[in-house]
Amino acid sequence: MEKKEILMKNEEAVRDFGREMGKNLSSGSIVALTGDLGTGKTTLTKAIAEGLGVTETITSPTFNIVKQYESGRLPLYHFDVYRIGDVEEMYELGYEEYFFGSGICVIEWAELIDEIIPEEAIRIQIGYGRGEGERIYRCIF
Repeated sequence: MEKKEILMKNEEAVRDFGREMGKNLSSGSIVALTGDLGTGKTTLTKAIAEGLGVTETITSPTFNIVKQYESGRLPLYHFDVYRIGDVEEMYELGYEEYFFGSGICVIEWAELIDEIIPEEAIRIQIGYGRGEGERIYRCIF
């Protein structure tokens, strides 16, 4: 696996990165996102969805845990596990069907369920940069 640190100067750079990622993800890919509240996990997810060709409006699934989008070249399963109290809830949800299916999974707050995220998942830790609007992506591909 390759490790890379990328400085995103602004939201447009994030959107470009996410769209390109979405275009290149393959069936069964998992993208595990971590970072503080407000760092842009949902913004990146929206851009990935755009790169996949998803036409539905992407919203945070905070109270649903997972939302499904079928309009892109591959299904997108958008998880927000912030409210997960215990990893057992993921088993009850049937997460295996999503993680090991033919779609793309993007997981916000992935650190809360790290023990069940496959080793081959793409991991992106998002942090604040020094400048206004800057973000630092620490990626493991």
